[in-house]
Amino acid sequence: MDTLEKLEVLAGSARYDASCASGGSAGNSGVCHSWSDDGRCVSLLKVLLSNECSYDCAYCLNRSSNSVRRATFTVEELVGLVMRFYRRNYIEGLFLSSAVLRSPDETMARMVSVAERLRTRERFGGYIHMKVIPGSSPALVQRAGEVADRVSVNIELPSSGSLSRLAPQKDRNAILGPMSQLGRTIGERVADRRRSRRAPRFAPAGQSTQMIIGASPESDRQILLLSEALYGRMNLRRVYYSAYVPVVSDNRLPVPASGPPLQREHRLYQADWLLRNYGFSAAELLDDTAPFLDEELDPKAAWALRHPEYFPVDINRADYGVLLRVPGIGVTSARRILSARRFAMLDVDGLKKIGVVLKRARYFIVCGGGVVQRDVMVDERPSVVRRRLLEACNALPAPAASRQLVLPGLR
Repeated sequence: MDTLEKLEVLAGSARYDASCASGGSAGNSGVCHSWSDDGRCVSLLKVLLSNECSYDCAYCLNRSSNSVRRATFTVEELVGLVMRFYRRNYIEGLFLSSAVLRSPDETMARMVSVAERLRTRERFGGYIHMKVIPGSSPALVQRAGEVADRVSVNIELPSSGSLSRLAPQKDRNAILGPMSQLGRTIGERVADRRRSRRAPRFAPAGQSTQMIIGASPESDRQILLLSEALYGRMNLRRVYYSAYVPVVSDNRLPVPASGPPLQREHRLYQADWLLRNYGFSAAELLDDTAPFLDEELDPKAAWALRHPEYFPVDINRADYGVLLRVPGIGVTSARRILSARRFAMLDVDGLKKIGVVLKRARYFIVCGGGVVQRDVMVDERPSVVRRRLLEACNALPAPAASRQLVLPGLR
């Protein structure tokens, strides 16, 4: 194959990796749009170094026993391709992953060489997100963090039992080892740079990971408990949840009754946002009696309905953490409430101006001396409030012939 034929194969193989917030690629070029933490849209070349894998993971399109077109870039080919795209302003960065060639170290060494040549010889100043191959040596993991902006080690499946059943050549410790090393070094370098701006950078955009959802039997509670532990112990920036798509046939895998579990993936992202930004814990959102997220309501609204004893919340007295737990109030509107009420008592009109979503919040709050929704409150009739919330977000079947599911936000 020539370089462009390899690009067609290896860009197509990369599209199943969800560990960067990217949309679909444009044609067979591998150029996709990714979103940074501050909301900027960045064009990336999303590509594999190789899809010639020595592993035989049940869920993977590139598994060694699957019959697909195989290709491998040389280091020089990929460096040249990236620079051609970059100089023509097609891309602002590179997302680089790979199947495991003969060994993790051989694969990782080639990937690191690509990034190092881009940085040193080509003076490439764009963004680099590099996947770290589980089982790679600490020295290669260190070099990856020194040249990449973001690094990620895919944890793949939510439990060691599922990993050994579906990906028997992968080892849980081989995944957690590099992840722990990266998290520790990222934390050390952040501390160093606080003391001196001249301290060298190490993966300044942090590390992320990916979990496949629906290929194994773990509950949402197990998944969120694992994510919570990774955030706490591995200095992790993001966990990406990837709904299982049946791209290969294997008797160890489930047969989805109605396509990929995209609604479940969506709810997990919402719950993950609550863990990272709203002060919730995984144990609060789900327990052993209800181990799966509600598919009809977003996780915060579902939590509020299960805990009517927390409500109603007095908007003019509640602290920031309590305000964040009210459906219809997000981070921005909670901060605006704290700022505005220093000067005057807030009423319904004031909440509307601030940006509170009253069609959701009204059942959970009091303000300006009285309740907002006088006929029903969540602490009195939670089942009625649930139905009204579902009606407000169009999640119940519409009476007309047209039926459309509108996914509610977190607020």
